[in-house]
Amino acid sequence: MSQQDPRVVWHAHAVTGAERRRLMGHRGCVIWFTGLSGSGKSTLANAVDAKLVARGIHTFLLDGDNIRHGLCAGPNLLTQEHGEDFAQRFGLGFGPLDREENIRRIGAVAQLFAAAGLVTLTAFVSPYRRDRQRVRRWVESQGQSGDFVEVYVDAPLEICEQRDPKGLYKLAREGKITNFTGISDPYEPPTNPEITVPAAHRAPDDLADQVIEYLFATGPFSKEQLR
Repeated sequence: MSQQDPRVVWHAHAVTGAERRRLMGHRGCVIWFTGLSGSGKSTLANAVDAKLVARGIHTFLLDGDNIRHGLCAGPNLLTQEHGEDFAQRFGLGFGPLDREENIRRIGAVAQLFAAAGLVTLTAFVSPYRRDRQRVRRWVESQGQSGDFVEVYVDAPLEICEQRDPKGLYKLAREGKITNFTGISDPYEPPTNPEITVPAAHRAPDDLADQVIEYLFATGPFSKEQLR
C-alpha cells in the first residue's frame, strides 16, 4: 500500500464546523445535480440556488461548463499559457479517465466549500456511478451523513436530443465529437438518489420547489440536521 508523502500532513482547523454553522445559520452541504446533457441540470440548479438565496441561505453554484474554463480546462485552453507538455498532462478532455479526474477535482472543491459552510450546488453530467459515490463518501467522511444530496434530473435521451441547446447531439450523431454521453459513451443513472425530478414535462420552477421541499423537510436544513 502506498503511503502519503511525509511532507503532506493534515492540519486541523482552529474554527470548528459547529462554529461555522452558528455563523451561517445552517449546515454546509453538497447538492449534486446529475443527468444527461440537455436534461436541464444547470437551469434547475440555478433555480434552486435563487430560491435558497431568497431564504437567506449562503450558497455557491459550480457549473460543469464554467469549471471547464478554469479548474478543469482542456489542453486547448492551457497550451498557450503553459505549453504543450503541461497542457497534455493536466488538461482534461472527455474520455473516461478525464471525466473521472474532472469529478474528483470538483468533488474536492465542493467538499471544501461545504466545510466552509456554503450550500454548494453542482451541475455536472457526472456519468459514472462510482465517481459520484466517491464524492459522496469524501463529503460525508469530512462532515456527516446527509451532507451529500444527489439530485437525478431525469429526462429521456430522446427529449434531451430534441432540445439539444448547444447542438452537441447533432455533432455527436455526425461523428464530429467523440466520447459524448448518451451517444458514444454511457450514462449510469443513480440507483438510489435522494431526489429524482422528472424533467421532461415540468417547469423548472416546479422542480426547484420539489428540491427545496426535500432540503427543508428531510435534508440538510431539517431540524435534525441543523443541530
